[in-house]
Amino acid sequence: MRLPDAFKTATRSLTHGKMRSILTMLGIVIGIASVIILMSIGQSAQDLILGQVQSVGSNLIIIVPGAPSNGKFSPPASAQGIVVTSLQQRDVDALQREPSIDLAVPEVRGQAEVIYGNNSATVSYTGSTADFFAVSNLTKMSEGQAFSKSDVDSGAHVAVIGPDLANTLFGTGLDPINKTILLKNVAFRVVGVLSKGGTGAFGVDIGNLVVVPISVAQKQLLGITYFNVIIAQANAAYDINFVKSRITFVLRQDHGITDPNKDDFSIETQADILSILGSITSVLTLFLAAIASISLIVGGIGIMNIMLVSVTERTREIGLRKAVGATDTDILQQFLIESVLLTFVGGAVGIAFGMVVVGAVYLGVNAFSPTLGWVFAFPISAVILGLVVSGIAGIAFGIYPARQAGKKNPIDALRYE
Repeated sequence: MRLPDAFKTATRSLTHGKMRSILTMLGIVIGIASVIILMSIGQSAQDLILGQVQSVGSNLIIIVPGAPSNGKFSPPASAQGIVVTSLQQRDVDALQREPSIDLAVPEVRGQAEVIYGNNSATVSYTGSTADFFAVSNLTKMSEGQAFSKSDVDSGAHVAVIGPDLANTLFGTGLDPINKTILLKNVAFRVVGVLSKGGTGAFGVDIGNLVVVPISVAQKQLLGITYFNVIIAQANAAYDINFVKSRITFVLRQDHGITDPNKDDFSIETQADILSILGSITSVLTLFLAAIASISLIVGGIGIMNIMLVSVTERTREIGLRKAVGATDTDILQQFLIESVLLTFVGGAVGIAFGMVVVGAVYLGVNAFSPTLGWVFAFPISAVILGLVVSGIAGIAFGIYPARQAGKKNPIDALRYE
């Protein structure tokens, strides 16, 4: 039988029982749609996270206390509940004297409840210098202004807050500037509101962030003299890896370290962080897609079951076709084409359905949180994967029923009731 004739026969057989064909394809549709949705949303999340990290600047170097992890990713010591006090003011002073560094900005971080009137929220807060806003690319304010170096030097109780927190505490009709908020029962006057939200370094929610002078944060909020992190901005005239090596030299000299294996600090560039984040999000996306693929197996088993039932129902048809000259290969070809058509059409419908869901998620997220900057990502690789997997599933789960049909004895098939 010619291939075009086999396609026509297979199509006619599938359209003869439309409802059964649709229900048979449903498992494949759900499986392919799940893979498409998870891969697309995973890509969107990856683009969002990497974009926000890149927006801070590619010339930043992050220094955290604690020994390095020998090239393997591990969270900062502070995130593991370990108190490391190795970063001090003398380190900041030494780094600021280094010609290859434009800025060295210390930070301390904590989490507490912030209160205004009857409204409150639990937020992350950062204590830093006035240069914090420059190195974090947060110089633009939607209202007010950032605090100044004199505010830090004098220990002024002033704060800059994120736009989401401003809406939570003050609503849309009240100007937050010069209003007094309580952070850990310490009063701060709001002098500025950041213009954008999103996620900053170490996953900090900038939309709900509170930034106060580091002098006040260290003494009154945390009661410490060390820093949780130092952000160094490399001079554009120097290679970033050279600056990283200079920071290592300066800190070892400042800490009296002669053995590199005894470093009490870790250094990461933006490129290092982007590489780590990219690897993590890619692995998570593939892992979720692999879990979603389980439904493809279920759908494929359903197709195999229906095809076996179809072979049994059409036993006399098979016998009649063999009686007039059809070969085992002709019969196998027809049933295999039917199986592939079922999965291929199901895959196409699943891709279309997945695209609709991804678009709805994009519109919904941006409507609910317009400052988040969620991007629409529909990777071509997901479409190709969906179509390829559909074809493979059709062959893998259709070959057995097709062989069973092709091996039937024409005389026994014609006698079948």
